[in-house]
Amino acid sequence: MERSRIAVAGASGLIGGALVRSLTADGHEVRRLVRGTPRGAGEIRWDPEAGRVDAAGLAGCHAVVNLAGAGVGDRRWTDAYKQRIRDSRVKGTAALAGAVAALDAEERPRVFVNGSAIGYYGETGERTADESSPAGEGFLPALCVEWEGATAPAQEAGVRTVFTRTGLVVSREGGAWGRLFPLFRAGAGGRMGDGRQYWSFVALHDEVAAIRHLIDTDGLSGPFNVTAPNPVTNREITAAMGRVLHRPTVFPVPAAVLRTVLGEMAGDVLGSARVLPRRLLESGFRFAFPEIEGAIRAAL
Repeated sequence: MERSRIAVAGASGLIGGALVRSLTADGHEVRRLVRGTPRGAGEIRWDPEAGRVDAAGLAGCHAVVNLAGAGVGDRRWTDAYKQRIRDSRVKGTAALAGAVAALDAEERPRVFVNGSAIGYYGETGERTADESSPAGEGFLPALCVEWEGATAPAQEAGVRTVFTRTGLVVSREGGAWGRLFPLFRAGAGGRMGDGRQYWSFVALHDEVAAIRHLIDTDGLSGPFNVTAPNPVTNREITAAMGRVLHRPTVFPVPAAVLRTVLGEMAGDVLGSARVLPRRLLESGFRFAFPEIEGAIRAAL
């Protein structure tokens, strides 16, 4: 892609930060959406929960990438925190989509990439799910449906819109793996529950590369699962972590303990999500780290 101006919401997060570094390294101009007073032309003010965006800052951007939202795994799911998770995603997305749609046609971004998650599919068990699979049941599937639906104004304005249904990002910098690495390094890691549940992972490198591929490739729209093509069970991930870090993995965490500690969120940890990136592969994207051990080594 030629050097372009790209707006990024959620630029301080794990994926957003890595994306900004990648884009900047290649000479693109990045405009970050910030909640405080902008410190220059490189920042655009917005308030996602209040539904406000300085739309003028988006004018002339080639792409808008929305990765903002309160962390799903940051704390126990109280009713109040679930509402915060929802509002930070749905209201923020609706505000961005509305701002994009309100711009004059010649000033609108060509593409709107909106974050989503494989939580869309809910519990899949042994069954594989791809982009043609229906939404599951429960808090996360309902959230993802509403989150993606909030992009409607941009789509109706003719802006190519993409949903990145992201899996568990393998990185020591944050997310689920950011918590796993210290445990396993200390020799305190182990399988969770019976370990048979599938975890659909993606290396942070591949996550960023996939987002850039979706920005750059005209004609791609709708949902794309951003997960490595070889999902593995929690038991297999535990073994791989032990091999790579040269540590024992003899401390399983019983399901009952997870439910006590995590509450409703334990269902997401113990549930199985065997998700495949069918559309991403069909579009010509190739993963640098398709296997779990390679993804773990890349994170180190």
